[in-house]
Amino acid sequence: MELSFSPTSLRLHPTWNSSYSVKLPVKPTTPRPPSHLFLGFSQHLRSIGLYNHRSCSIHVPSRQQRSTSIRACTEVGAAGSDRPFADRVLDLKDACWRFLRPHTIRGTALGSVALVARALVENSNLIKWSLVLKAFSGLFALICGNGYIVGINQIYDISIDKVNKPYLPIAAGDLSVQSAWFLVIFFAAAGLLIVGLNFGPFIFSLYTLGLFLGTIYSVPPFRMKRFPVAAFLIIATVRGFLLNFGVYYATRAALGLGFEWSSPVVFITTFVTLFALVIAITKDLPDVEGDRKYQISTFATKLGVRNIAFLGSGILLINYIGTILAAIYMPQAMVTDTSSYNFCIKLDLPGTDIRTSKLYQG
Repeated sequence: MELSFSPTSLRLHPTWNSSYSVKLPVKPTTPRPPSHLFLGFSQHLRSIGLYNHRSCSIHVPSRQQRSTSIRACTEVGAAGSDRPFADRVLDLKDACWRFLRPHTIRGTALGSVALVARALVENSNLIKWSLVLKAFSGLFALICGNGYIVGINQIYDISIDKVNKPYLPIAAGDLSVQSAWFLVIFFAAAGLLIVGLNFGPFIFSLYTLGLFLGTIYSVPPFRMKRFPVAAFLIIATVRGFLLNFGVYYATRAALGLGFEWSSPVVFITTFVTLFALVIAITKDLPDVEGDRKYQISTFATKLGVRNIAFLGSGILLINYIGTILAAIYMPQAMVTDTSSYNFCIKLDLPGTDIRTSKLYQG
């Protein structure tokens, strides 16, 4: 029906075929009512949805049309909430995978493979197929430790990540905090259980130390990430020395051998520790905006993105020059060594290009 107004009456004209009309008398008023009365009446009409600022004539659907539209809207809402179970499982899988920060998993996995390969090449006569399961369990424990460390950091950095990394699952709302806590507790428990049952008390203590350092890095009241020197020392220790020393020691122990340094292992450990230092000082380059907003002190916020980028590039250059010199004067240290490639993946910072950053000149 059509609702129209005149100064003396209010008529309802049906838009469908009908034999009746409704006329509602209105007390006559002056040809032009006072402005405050008109504004009050128009506000009342607006509150009930019958007023349009362009015209006082609107179309009101019939009862049949209204019931049809309400039913259609209900069906659309139900269809949106009743998504196929398979789609919801895929969404959860994607959120959990992003929660694990895949680029850190690649670095951990490939670095471990390099150290294990080095130990096996040195003692090829001791290789047994029965050790394959143990090796895979150790790799899974390392991935669990990595997942715990990056996961606990995301739980306590939700506000910062909404500024710096809004694509992360918790910040994006794709993974609840409760689910994230369940995952990190599972990772810590599974990793400790596997290491404790398979690799002895010494490796268990190293693994526990790594989890402890990852915890105090992110969790209040410690939150060592607030202090640039402490933060980069923790990262370099966990991803550099502990990972390489621990994996090599565990591999030799599984072969029934005591720990013994060799020139290739010294080279790999040195190279990766320096690489981890670069990771530690450059990882915050894309996060300057959020870190400044929430008063997180990093090398990038203190010295500027441009200066830290040049510093990291310089350390990398020195590291690779040292690698070339080692290949010339210590060729035995380079045999089957693929760490120069493998650990480059650790520096992967998705979506980062400091050359286009607004803070590049900072």
